[in-house]
Amino acid sequence: MNKSHLLMGAAAFAVAISVSQPVFAQDTPAATADCVDADEDGVCDSEATSGQGSDIVVTGSRIRRDEYNAIEPITVVTAEEITQSGFNSATDALQSAEVTAGAGQINNFYGGFVTAGGTGANTLGLRNLGPARTLVLLNGRRIAPAGTRGNVLAADLNVLPTAIVERIEVLKAGASSVYGSDAVAGVVNIITDNKVRGLTIDAQVNVPEVGAGVDKRIAATFGFDTDRLNVIGSIEVRKRNALRLDDRGFTSCPIPGFRTGPDAEFGSDDPFPLGDPRNCFTIDNGGVTINTLGTPTRTGIGRTSGVLGNFNRFVPAPGQGGGSLPGYLGVGTYDRDSFDPESQKEELITPVKTYTGFLAATYDVGGLGNAEVYGELLATRRQSSSLLYRQLSLDYLQGSPLLPVELRDGVFAAPTNTTSGRNIAARAFIGFGLTDSSQEVDYVRAGGGIRGDFVFDGWRYDAYAGKSWTDGTYEIESFLIDRVAASTNVVQNPNGTFSCAAAATFANCVAAPALSADVVGGNLPQAWRDYILQNTIGTTKFRESTFTASIDGPLFKMPGGDVQLAIGVEYRKQRIDDTPDPNSISGNLLGLTAGTPTRGTDNVKEAFAEVFVPILSDRPFFHNLNLNASIRYTDYASYGSDYTYKIAGEWEFFEGFGIRGSYGTSYRAPALAEQFLGATSGFIGAANDPCDADNFPRANGQPNPGAYTPAQQQRAANCAAVGINVATFQQNNGITSFTRGGAETGLSAETSRNWSVGAVIQPRLPGTTTFAFAVDYFDIKVTNGVSALSGTTILNRCYNDVDFDPNGGFCRFVQRDANQILTVTSGFVNLAEDVVKGYEASLRFGTDLFGGRLLLNANVTKYTEQSDRTFPEEILLDANGTLNVPDWVGSGDLTYRKGPVTFRYGVTWFDGSSGTAEYNQTSRTTGVVNQANVDILNDFYVIETPAYFLHNASFQFDVNEKLEITMGVRNLFDKDPPKVTVYYTTIGNAPLYSGYDYTGRQYFVNATFKI
Repeated sequence: MNKSHLLMGAAAFAVAISVSQPVFAQDTPAATADCVDADEDGVCDSEATSGQGSDIVVTGSRIRRDEYNAIEPITVVTAEEITQSGFNSATDALQSAEVTAGAGQINNFYGGFVTAGGTGANTLGLRNLGPARTLVLLNGRRIAPAGTRGNVLAADLNVLPTAIVERIEVLKAGASSVYGSDAVAGVVNIITDNKVRGLTIDAQVNVPEVGAGVDKRIAATFGFDTDRLNVIGSIEVRKRNALRLDDRGFTSCPIPGFRTGPDAEFGSDDPFPLGDPRNCFTIDNGGVTINTLGTPTRTGIGRTSGVLGNFNRFVPAPGQGGGSLPGYLGVGTYDRDSFDPESQKEELITPVKTYTGFLAATYDVGGLGNAEVYGELLATRRQSSSLLYRQLSLDYLQGSPLLPVELRDGVFAAPTNTTSGRNIAARAFIGFGLTDSSQEVDYVRAGGGIRGDFVFDGWRYDAYAGKSWTDGTYEIESFLIDRVAASTNVVQNPNGTFSCAAAATFANCVAAPALSADVVGGNLPQAWRDYILQNTIGTTKFRESTFTASIDGPLFKMPGGDVQLAIGVEYRKQRIDDTPDPNSISGNLLGLTAGTPTRGTDNVKEAFAEVFVPILSDRPFFHNLNLNASIRYTDYASYGSDYTYKIAGEWEFFEGFGIRGSYGTSYRAPALAEQFLGATSGFIGAANDPCDADNFPRANGQPNPGAYTPAQQQRAANCAAVGINVATFQQNNGITSFTRGGAETGLSAETSRNWSVGAVIQPRLPGTTTFAFAVDYFDIKVTNGVSALSGTTILNRCYNDVDFDPNGGFCRFVQRDANQILTVTSGFVNLAEDVVKGYEASLRFGTDLFGGRLLLNANVTKYTEQSDRTFPEEILLDANGTLNVPDWVGSGDLTYRKGPVTFRYGVTWFDGSSGTAEYNQTSRTTGVVNQANVDILNDFYVIETPAYFLHNASFQFDVNEKLEITMGVRNLFDKDPPKVTVYYTTIGNAPLYSGYDYTGRQYFVNATFKI
């Protein structure tokens, strides 16, 4: 779908979807449109609003209400909806489009990438503002960050229970004045069922059609009460098997090529005709050089051409060859081996096993103002893992006896950290195979308090103290630089064998194998493989302590009711201690992420107040006129103090028709990882080198300088200034990227403002028909936002600069060594601005039909801007509607219940991406803007994906009072993620975007049995 469609036309289409295929979650369109225990049509009974009498606290407020209402829209996802949609965990439900409205999430698709929280962590971020700006609560209390490695920023959704969840409330608006730091983009509150009685067994299995990646969960929930004591709890185990790349057909062949002109199509720059299997996993298309020997340029017979020529890459060909290297054939870029089927055993979706226990209790003490003592315990263990395919470059030293005589004296490359300071005479590019990594994270949150009647009539008090513990261990099989170096520096023994020259230092050293066709082909001695590959282990500890106390109650009466006030204080303290393996700390890992310890503490003292003012009610044109205001004073040990506030109001002209709006500010101190992260390394693909020839136009496989754009001409000149000819240069090494914390470089707290305005229509209709519609406009602006500059951003800003200085500007963060291997160093900085704007509309319709009940839900989000800029003097770059940043997101569901049977059909829609990032001319500051750099920033290839639809369906059977069975299909039409119009990834050339389904069609069965 093209972005050029008119806004009104798209809105009409969204409404059409709303009518035919409504949403999974129901977005509360009016102040009283939803409740906890609704009838089948969603209408609240007078006794079904809460189950706690007048003790109703809606997410986003600390004011208790006598009915389930909220001034701001709140999305409510019920446990029944989670089951009917086929989600096997709270994690999956929370990361769905129905909750996130298209914002990309970190999930288990990212096993081979360095992500916040480490491999296996699942986080939640709203409005595309990241997980550090979304607050996750369990029963109104914070979930502390969890994960592995130093970059632990946010709550890991894996710690949440599933079976005992009653509902999930999502407020997609700022609430820092109510909850404190992190509630910038919104708040997600998971609420457990405190009315569980007896024992219930719940089991679910999701089986992908391909047979791999089976997801199983079994749980037991229980509860009992006496006159004073109420106890509920759950125990559950979930195991999801790995889904590997070779389990899915769509991952088998990424397609190269760029759309470099108006008539260009797929494969316009392909080295081979479109559809030729040689296009798959070529060097510039996701493959890596394997089964190949690199030498100084010499003569040889071409593998493809069969004629004599000059080559610096050769493949073994026993009994063939010629020129100066018998037994080998020369190869170029596209006829060398670059694909190992073993690499396709990497996981497309990584496996995980979680053990979760939850226990909560309340006890009526019979005094202290009818006080109730309460406590809660959550304990989880996550075990996850990931396989990584490794290529090994085995460097043979100049003069090494491991080489045949004819190769010993040449110079293929300058010394590296594995060559003991000596030149490299030859390099074997070897497909080493799969290496393993694993993570185990234990998370415990314990807390309790006392609440009861305060001294004034109608007032209540609540005091709470809690603590969270995270203990993580991460292991990864790693090549050790010192062992590789010691094993390649050898001497020959009299009997023809080899020994390590540094055997005295490395007592158990195993000499590298002599060069042979077997070695080049990856057939390596097991003893040597075991010697250079070692299991490295790191540990992560995160602690959070919380204390909060508050009182709330009525102040005085107004024409609309009692004015309510809540005031309180809060104290939080956090500590992080991440200790990587000693080999990581010392930089002894070859080709893998390394890091130094991350250690730091911070604490915050806060005081807050909130008031609810019902100004008028039941008056002409003033059926309801309410105002809500909150303010919070925040004092961080690290970043000082500030105030945040929020004002919200609703005006219901007459019953069922009204408007609402809010305006608030936020103050977020950088998270501990953002402050204290030890230098952590990651890797960027070699193709991201701005000087690589493949980043410039080609014709018939040859450089085409005449087709360079002005921006490419500038970049080519900058590359030439450091001695690189972009017409011929090929980057064959991954780019190392280091990220570090910003406490030492003046990182400061970020501030933001968030406002919204909307309209609500919810008329009282005759009979059993119900209708509710709401539309809201939102506008979020983060100033001085904390973020890490990406390595690719730094590289592009360095080599695209019209005022290029290889040692200044962004280039001061970039290093090239003698082999043109790139290293980029970045850190957390305060970005000037992030802006997110858009509309969100929701619809709910219910009616009796054919003796049953029909319900229709829909939710559509239209983003109008998703932009950011790095520094004040720059322009805003708007990524709205580009890859992984959809501008339209819609979801809907139709539910029909008749007797004991419920049928549900749901659809999720992501609009396609089209065009390039645009800059907002009207958002420039008064600073000086270099227009030449603006033009270069906007010189991108056109990247497009089509619109994407996911369908799912289910039947739920109430077999009897004790047994309920739900069966259904997710991804009903087996829809693959959309392909990108340029080469993008080796994973089906599809975006790594959490909104797409990588599993394929899957069948699920859930059974709930009450004992």
